[in-house]
Amino acid sequence: MDYSIKNTTREQRAELVKKALAISLSGADMPTDETIKLAKRYIDGEIELEDLQKQVINKYKKN
Repeated sequence: MDYSIKNTTREQRAELVKKALAISLSGADMPTDETIKLAKRYIDGEIELEDLQKQVINKYKKN
């Protein structure tokens, strides 16, 4: 499925983020506030999912 902003509703993006966070919590610590803010930006249609993924991956590469 294409999860781009133009092909999803806000509700679909929120559900996708909810599922992704649930999966990540099953094997890791709680996401940082920064990661949650990035996810909200995707839900709100401000950034694409690909940008969200890249920013989160880059954040953890630095740590």
